[in-house]
Amino acid sequence: MAHTAKTKTGLTWQRSLPYILLVGGLIGLCASFALTYDKIHVLENPAYQPGCNINPVLSCGSVMKTQQASLLGVPNTVFGLMAFSMLIMLSLILLSGAVLQRWLWRAAQAAASAGVLFMHYLFFEAVFRIHAICPWCFAVWMVTIIIFFSVTVYNLREGNLGSSRIGNFVSRYSNDIIVLWYIGIFLTLLTKFWYYWKTLL
Repeated sequence: MAHTAKTKTGLTWQRSLPYILLVGGLIGLCASFALTYDKIHVLENPAYQPGCNINPVLSCGSVMKTQQASLLGVPNTVFGLMAFSMLIMLSLILLSGAVLQRWLWRAAQAAASAGVLFMHYLFFEAVFRIHAICPWCFAVWMVTIIIFFSVTVYNLREGNLGSSRIGNFVSRYSNDIIVLWYIGIFLTLLTKFWYYWKTLL
């Protein structure tokens, strides 16, 4: 029974992968476009107030004007536009029934890993250094996690990353891992900004 459950869980993630990539790519692309739009207006007019400036904690403008909002002088949103456009194309290729070479899956894994590492760096900077959360950035962070996880589960199960034993373990507890990951993110935000959230109660 355990083996059967494990197999079903793994196959569910495997079959869902193209759709996860497509939905995640569309959400990420929309968020990146909205942030790029606001970034351009902020550069043109420093007094411009983005529509996602909701309150002192949820504020795109506070994050957008920091040095963490750019990488090597290029706004992070530009990288987002490129990365999520490529992700959407990859999902459409998979949905067409194409079979990708192993090196392409490893490249996708490298990109997903770099994305989730950068996402956690930006999360740390926003929460503990800038003390504000950009709502559009938050949407990107959430889809980046699920994209990384789904690609990793697929690659582990297919043996694209070496031992399939690890892949079987991750597949078996995949739902638990992803839920705990998101809970950790939300608990961090709840705890760090409790001084503000409690004023809304």
